[in-house]
Amino acid sequence: MHVMQDSWDDIRVVLALVRHGSLAKAAEVLGVNYTTVARRISQAEESLGQRLFDRLPTGYAPTTLGKEVAGFAEKMEQSETEMRLSMAGQNERLTGTLTVTAPQLLIASHLCHVFDRFLARHPEVDLTVLASNEQLNMHRREADLAIRITDTPGDTLIGRRLAAQQTASFASAQVAEQIKDTPARVVDWIGFTFWKGPPKQSLHLYPNARIRMSFDDMTAVIGATRAGLGVARMPIFVGRSAGLIQVPVLPPQPYFDIWLVAHKDVWPGAKLRAFREILIPYFKENRPDFIDTKTV
Repeated sequence: MHVMQDSWDDIRVVLALVRHGSLAKAAEVLGVNYTTVARRISQAEESLGQRLFDRLPTGYAPTTLGKEVAGFAEKMEQSETEMRLSMAGQNERLTGTLTVTAPQLLIASHLCHVFDRFLARHPEVDLTVLASNEQLNMHRREADLAIRITDTPGDTLIGRRLAAQQTASFASAQVAEQIKDTPARVVDWIGFTFWKGPPKQSLHLYPNARIRMSFDDMTAVIGATRAGLGVARMPIFVGRSAGLIQVPVLPPQPYFDIWLVAHKDVWPGAKLRAFREILIPYFKENRPDFIDTKTV
C-alpha cells in the first residue's frame, strides 16, 4: 500500500508540472521545494520505465507520454475529488476541518465576528480562512465555502445571496469639511489605474474635479484617503469600517452583491449548515452596513 501511495504521489507531481510548466511553480502549488519535484519526476520515470519530460535549457518539457500520464492523473484526481465532496456532504459531525475563503477587507470588518461566534458554538471544528479576492476552485476542494463579492457567483455551484451593496464617495474628516465649506473647490479624486477620469455620476454636482493619483489596490486607496489626499470611491462597508466620512460628491451607486457559495455535494454537510446558521442572520442584522439606507 505504501508503494502504491508513493506512486500516486509521483504521478500527482507529474500532473502539477504539466499544468504549471516549471519546477518552481509546481513546487509552489504542491508546497514543496523544486528539488523534491525533480526527484519525484525521476522516480515516476523510473517506475514507468519511460521518459516523461525532456530536460531542456529552458526547463522541463513534457513528452507525448508525459502528457498522456498527466491526462490519466487528472481523471484520477477528479474521481478522488468527487469522492471527497460526496463524503463531505454526508458528514454529520461537527468536528474536523472547515476551509472558508473570503475577501480580506470583508474578513477584517465583518467576518471575523462570524468566525468568532461559530467557533464559540463549535469549538471542535478546525477553521482555516483563506483571505483572497481570487475565485478559488470549489470543485477541486480548494475551499469548502466561498464568500464572494461578485455578479457571477458560479453557475455550477449552489449559493445564497447574503447582502446587496452600494459604493459611495468617502474622505477624511478634514477633506469632508473642506468640501462642505467650499463646494466650488477642485475635488481631488484618488482613483484606480483603470479609471479614465472622475466618476461620471459625480461631475454634474462637482464638475471641477481631477484624478490626483491612481492605485491598483483598495488597501492603498484607503490609506491615501485616510491621509487626506483626496476623495475615493469604495464599497460603503469599506469606507465606514475604515473610519472615513461619506461625502456627497458621488451619490450611492449599486455594486456587486455578497454571495455565499459551495459545491452542491458539500453544501448539505453539518459544518456548512452550522456555519450558515450564524452567517446568514448576521448579514441580515448588519444590512445597513452595506447600503445607504436613506437612498433605498
